[in-house]
Amino acid sequence: MQKLSISDASGLAQKIIEAYGAKKQKIVTAESCTGGMIAASLTDVPGSSAVFERGFITYSNEAKVELLGVLPDTISVYGAVSAETAEAMAQGALEYSHADVAISVTGIAGPTGALPDKPVGLVYIGVATRTGANFHCRFEFTGDRSEIRSEARKEALNLLHSMADQSQGRS
Repeated sequence: MQKLSISDASGLAQKIIEAYGAKKQKIVTAESCTGGMIAASLTDVPGSSAVFERGFITYSNEAKVELLGVLPDTISVYGAVSAETAEAMAQGALEYSHADVAISVTGIAGPTGALPDKPVGLVYIGVATRTGANFHCRFEFTGDRSEIRSEARKEALNLLHSMADQSQGRS
């Protein structure tokens, strides 16, 4: 996928709102390490209320469990930063909304929090759709906390955009 500069995020968000708006589909976000950055990018676009259904900021493990229905066992066995948790977050966001597409982000933005098998910069982005998709993408970003969070936001937007493009041809 092509990398975007920070200024391109607003253009990409505009394209996402247009694409999902044309299909009359709604998006929900479930964010941990990005803390609402994806939702903010989408809602910066005029007319986003036709597409952006809601957003969950579930920074703590308790919030992931209480607001998204992530099973405590998922977090205790795999960790908050894992493919399993990212997928459960996306599925939960979909279940607790009226959206058609859910995107979730969980990761270690640093500078602390790394584990031997989970370095700073490790981010999982989860996706769930009403048509049955439920998957994740794994990334290892470099840079400081701000750069890691920004890269996670851009990749989530890239993923939303590519999904809109793919399903456009099928409609």
